[in-house]
Amino acid sequence: MPIVVTLDVMLAKRKMKSKDLAALVGISEQNLSLLKSGKVKGIRFSTLEAICIHLDCQPADILHFEPGGKRG
Repeated sequence: MPIVVTLDVMLAKRKMKSKDLAALVGISEQNLSLLKSGKVKGIRFSTLEAICIHLDCQPADILHFEPGGKRG
């Protein structure tokens, strides 16, 4: 997939558990896990905003475009 999700890296940098972020953002741990693994087709801007607020980051810190990457 040309879009690579590096949410796990940002969680590690912020020393935050996925479980805690999911609770803060208001999504299930399963949905956050799917997002971390890149197995989602989309994300709501409100969810992305909440993640960025709680991790004190920019969307580009957790989403990267890799040209020529495999499409899922």
